[in-house]
Amino acid sequence: MFLLDEENFMSEFQSKGAAFAQKIFDDVRAMSKDVQGVTRQAFSAKETEVLEYLTAIGESLSLEIVHDKAGNVWMTLPGKDRSLPAFVSGSHVDSVPQGGNYDGLAGVTAALTVAWWMRETGFVPVRDYTVLMMRGEESSFFGKAYMGSLGMLGKLTERDLALKHRDGSCTLGEAMAGCGIKAEDVTGGKPLVDVNRIAAFVELHIEQGPTLDSQKEARAGVVTGIRGNIRHKAVKIIGEAAHSGATDKPYRHDALMAFTDLMQRIDRAWDRWLIKGEDLVYTTGVLKMASSAAISVIPGEVTFSVDIRSLSTDTAERFHTLMLKYAKEIEEERGVKVEFDAALYTAPSGVDANLSKVLEDSAAAESIPFIRLASGAGHDSAVLGNNGIPVAMIFVANQLGSHNPHEAMKTEDFMQGAEILWAAVSHYDAH
Repeated sequence: MFLLDEENFMSEFQSKGAAFAQKIFDDVRAMSKDVQGVTRQAFSAKETEVLEYLTAIGESLSLEIVHDKAGNVWMTLPGKDRSLPAFVSGSHVDSVPQGGNYDGLAGVTAALTVAWWMRETGFVPVRDYTVLMMRGEESSFFGKAYMGSLGMLGKLTERDLALKHRDGSCTLGEAMAGCGIKAEDVTGGKPLVDVNRIAAFVELHIEQGPTLDSQKEARAGVVTGIRGNIRHKAVKIIGEAAHSGATDKPYRHDALMAFTDLMQRIDRAWDRWLIKGEDLVYTTGVLKMASSAAISVIPGEVTFSVDIRSLSTDTAERFHTLMLKYAKEIEEERGVKVEFDAALYTAPSGVDANLSKVLEDSAAAESIPFIRLASGAGHDSAVLGNNGIPVAMIFVANQLGSHNPHEAMKTEDFMQGAEILWAAVSHYDAH
């Protein structure tokens, strides 16, 4: 829940900005409510509806509105010197299916709250301040992440656009076309925006893990780096379906047992690598049995996903190679076949040291305790950072995890993060 607790506020910005932010959170939750949580599918009518609502807020603040050819929205409060590249802040507006309301939306709301405060106080920044709202960050529906940010850089591929929706209803390219986005624009290899006009990009985001929420004092974080990943949407183990009572163990080619064998080897290897000091996270988030699965049938087919993450490209690639080796061994030992679909790669991203220092100094200036921590989740910031844009991230504490309908965030935590952003914008050119 997003609860107001005025006693904990430390500034006029926090106390007055809370009501503005809360209305956005409440309104967007209401318009995207699902059976559980919220659903804002990438490149859907619902995502468009939310973007239009947020754009209307930008218009009410007299921000200059531009839509890029990848469907993202740029809303600018003019600065004193418009020849300077802009300070940009924002995030994505889509969500996972039946997920939480704050993943992505918190970053957009914080950026809008800063713009609102500038208008309320009559503050004019040295350079343009731009709120960036991006489409399609989540991979849940099409198996591809960062579609909006990659699209604005012209770095989607024809293979990306051919990816099927999880329900098979359409391809990513068809969904984007339904939003007026042309394939040749997002796959052309050239940025659709002038990246040289971005001096800094700061993304505020809920942490999505328990580290900050476990802290008594520091409820905000400055991110030290963003893990990249290697993913497989669908790895298939093909064995042989057979009668569960009539087929003795030596004659079985059990796809599920092969899967569990592979997972055990991966898990043990993961432990060994962590002991050695490697930064590594492994997840199989999707596991599907064949449609013929039954209590009396030896599993003949299993399909699962792979998600390997690390701050080190080398670590992720070596662990991926090890997983492929294990799969080959299991093929021979258990008489099954393991088929990997094409791997999807996202490079890890460092953050800009100078921009991160601005965030740290801003937090200190506002007497807001913070800690430094890595981002285990991927973000659009990584895409922008890997394409030459100085990026930094602010994390705020959240409760009950993320990518689930129970995702929660306290007002005072969010507003502390928003205040760090406000201080960074207002003092950026003093650094």
